[in-house]
Amino acid sequence: MKRLNLSPLTESATLLRRSAVVMGSVALTALYSGLILLRALFGRLNRPIVDNYCREWSTAVLKLVRANLTVRGEVPDFGDGRRYIIMSTHASHYDIPVSFVSLPGSIRMLAKKELFGIPLLGQAMAAAEFPSVDRSNRAGAVRDLQKARAMMESGIVLWAAPEGTRSTDGRLLPFKKGCFHLALETEAVIVPVAIRGIHQVLPARSLQINLGQPVDVRVGQPIDTAGKSKEDLGQIMDEVRQSMEDLLGNGEAE
Repeated sequence: MKRLNLSPLTESATLLRRSAVVMGSVALTALYSGLILLRALFGRLNRPIVDNYCREWSTAVLKLVRANLTVRGEVPDFGDGRRYIIMSTHASHYDIPVSFVSLPGSIRMLAKKELFGIPLLGQAMAAAEFPSVDRSNRAGAVRDLQKARAMMESGIVLWAAPEGTRSTDGRLLPFKKGCFHLALETEAVIVPVAIRGIHQVLPARSLQINLGQPVDVRVGQPIDTAGKSKEDLGQIMDEVRQSMEDLLGNGEAE
């Protein structure tokens, strides 16, 4: 078990502190997006540098809310030459920085297309090899997933949220099939991850921020899709869901 103590206590943020967290997060995102684009402009951007920037940004953002992280479970060796997809629960905007801080490897989020339209951030994500998926365009989504496959084959560890949207209470929502099709097509190893308590840091559809919230990152047993076919899709989805339920604690989020 690894503990990353970024917080001394839990408390509800005041309006002033919430404003500081929001402005600080925006400033940090702009700063690291600018650094990535500047390096890309001069041809000095590579994958290890992006990995470091992602983790530095994540650490700084999580310190703003004084998140208290604990990591449990055995993380696979992402450098063993196989393709990996981290499939994570999704109950907060902080799922991504928590994953960057807690897990090794060149992790890149499978992001919705709309994020790439945000000035500065979108260009930085593209330069940093974040794959996109256009959910409104089926043909485009297929092309996007093919690009994501090429990235995985070059060593990127893909981060995906099979729920597709944030849960308001930390319980699992219905799964979407896109990332599971990608896992089957690339014969990837799926690593289930459940992040307990994260929904209380910044509850979905809420302006409340809770400082010093304990966040428990639980890594499940890898699920290898090598040799599986589309006929096994339902079984694999059920297996991943059951693993996440078990990691959460029979579907109950603390």
